[in-house]
Amino acid sequence: MEISCRVYVFLVSLCLFLSTSLSIDNFYEAFPIVEPDPGHTKLRLSREGLEAISRITTPIAAVAVIGPYRSGKSFLLNQLLSLSCYEGFGVGHMRDTKTKGIWVWGTPIELEIDGVKTSVFYLDTEGFESVGKSNVYDDRIFALATVMSSVLVYNLPETIREADISRLSFAVELAEEFYGRVKGQDVAFEPAKLLWLIQRDFLQGKSVQEMVDQALRRVPNTEGDKNIDQVNQIRESLARMGDNSTAFSLPQPHLMRTKLCDMKDEELDSTYVAKRDQLKKVVSDIIRPKIVQGKTLNGKEFISFLEQILDALNKGEIPSTGSLVEVFNKGILERCVKLYNERMSRLRLPMSEESLRSAHEAAHGETTKAFDEQHFGRHHAKKSFAQLDEQMQEVYKNFVLANEYQSSKLCEGLYTKCEDGMDHLQTLRLPSMAKFNVGIQHCNQSFEQKCVGPSRKNYEQRLTKMMGKSRSLFIKEYNNRLFNWLVAFSLVMVVVGRFIIKFILLEMAAWILFIFLETYTRMFWSAESLYYNPIWHFIVATWETVVYSPVLDLDRWAIPLVCLVAFWVLYWRCYGKRKHGSHWLLPLYNSHKSGPNRPRSE
Repeated sequence: MEISCRVYVFLVSLCLFLSTSLSIDNFYEAFPIVEPDPGHTKLRLSREGLEAISRITTPIAAVAVIGPYRSGKSFLLNQLLSLSCYEGFGVGHMRDTKTKGIWVWGTPIELEIDGVKTSVFYLDTEGFESVGKSNVYDDRIFALATVMSSVLVYNLPETIREADISRLSFAVELAEEFYGRVKGQDVAFEPAKLLWLIQRDFLQGKSVQEMVDQALRRVPNTEGDKNIDQVNQIRESLARMGDNSTAFSLPQPHLMRTKLCDMKDEELDSTYVAKRDQLKKVVSDIIRPKIVQGKTLNGKEFISFLEQILDALNKGEIPSTGSLVEVFNKGILERCVKLYNERMSRLRLPMSEESLRSAHEAAHGETTKAFDEQHFGRHHAKKSFAQLDEQMQEVYKNFVLANEYQSSKLCEGLYTKCEDGMDHLQTLRLPSMAKFNVGIQHCNQSFEQKCVGPSRKNYEQRLTKMMGKSRSLFIKEYNNRLFNWLVAFSLVMVVVGRFIIKFILLEMAAWILFIFLETYTRMFWSAESLYYNPIWHFIVATWETVVYSPVLDLDRWAIPLVCLVAFWVLYWRCYGKRKHGSHWLLPLYNSHKSGPNRPRSE
């Protein structure tokens, strides 16, 4: 049992593989390219017809015949293709309605159009108003035929009815959206040439064009009926599209309609045969290759175009030109958003909010101009533009966030650097108010020049607050540290003047400074009042002059200088006096015990 199941599965898989891999060998027949779904409301593609079209490498043009159910569309197509009913499209009176969806004759007619070899396909469509279908389905068939064809033959029996004009609303809307653009610009697709084909015996003294013009005249609407107004608008639009439409009439081929498929041309009405041949010439004269976005389509490109249209028409409950406009504007929308991205990506973040906003406005204007020049549709393009604007605003928001992040990152780095600098100035070995002020000034200049963007204001406030605290702390410690440094310096000079270089005046000056700082100030001034004394100000000014200047920063060079002086003093003490003798101009300590006349001990 298990083996038989495996064999069954294998056979089923093999059948499926073969069914999908087999290709059509004979294209001299009609194939469905679009079929109704099971609910008979929407459309789907058929593999057979697509294979017939995909093999074409030359530009494609399509002639589609639309019209009411059993109005002779299939017979007309067979006549245009010079085919019998048994060879070509199935004719309704012979069997059940063959045409479901849209069918294509598998072998195109090759024509030379404007010097270009063109493959012309003939399309048969399912008739309107047949039993078991919704109006929405008819609308989708009509809309798809209108978009994919180069010539749309509107096959009408006897006369033009009000309902026949109403059905052209979609074609009119397409023409208003896509037709009549500025010359020289690419169009989404050129709307099909509309060929009014009236099949009747007598025109009662009127030409077919006069009959069409009369049908398109505005109907009085004294009662304000909305339906009449709507049809009148379609009439006016069709009248304006006069350069895109043609009218033609065909007499009945024979009184015995059920026998038409068995008759040869010799048995048909001679007037009909002459008019039929004339119709062939009219179609070949007005047909042009299908143009989509400025270029002709080969078979595979035509199928891709058909897929796009079908997806758009199947959206929602009712097919609309708005959905088609969105499809054709989708690629333009993507290119425009990419253009906006490229322009904004050139910016070097961070930058000021005003500069970013100006760059956004410039990029927005350039992108909008590009969209205006390229977009398809007139009325429904507003939705596509709204989508473009929304996407640009979304990208702009991302750039705003990125600018805020980069600005915060940069300003935070500068703030941290200034904070570290202030901390370093607090710990100077030799405190200097001048050096502290130069540090603050340098920090402010660096921050002013480099910190940009939306975070600048916030970090400016933080920096000002931090510098205020640092200055207060530095000033508070400055006088105390300077006082202690001067006390230590006076004691060091006492030792140096007495024991190292034995310079009495230096020692005396050091003692005077030490006594002044430790004794005199404590007897007559408080420690705080000393800092307001003119003598202290003089001492501070002298200290600042010695410790820091643009030429010499003693805090940085203090240790090297002390080492150098110490080395020089040691050298002088050890070797200088022996070699050169003592030539001090100022009084030094003299020890008589060590003089040259000292008596030698026994």
